[in-house]
Amino acid sequence: MKVIAAYLLAVLGGNACPSADDLKDILSSVGAEANDDQIGLLLTQVTGKDITELIAAGREKLASVPAGGGAVAVASAGAGATGGAAAPAAAEPKKEEKVEEKEESDDDMGFSLFD
Repeated sequence: MKVIAAYLLAVLGGNACPSADDLKDILSSVGAEANDDQIGLLLTQVTGKDITELIAAGREKLASVPAGGGAVAVASAGAGATGGAAAPAAAEPKKEEKVEEKEESDDDMGFSLFD
């Protein structure tokens, strides 16, 4: 992800076609290690492509990725299968206790303004 972030920063900075050295400079400026293999792989995959088209294609692919409650169930089932700590029991919905309001006492000695 850091290589992709460096590439996007370079493009946003005005460099339409950043080189491996450009990405290494960006990564070293923030103290991150630059992996030559990852940089080379990224540059071979994005060479000659427009960044806005790549982002649009990525958004379309992410739209089809399921997200929501199903991921939690898979994660807890996987934790129990690995022999680690037992998976926590499914969280039961909290029951709301209804607090009945006490009727106001007749502090006005039985006389009401609206009787």
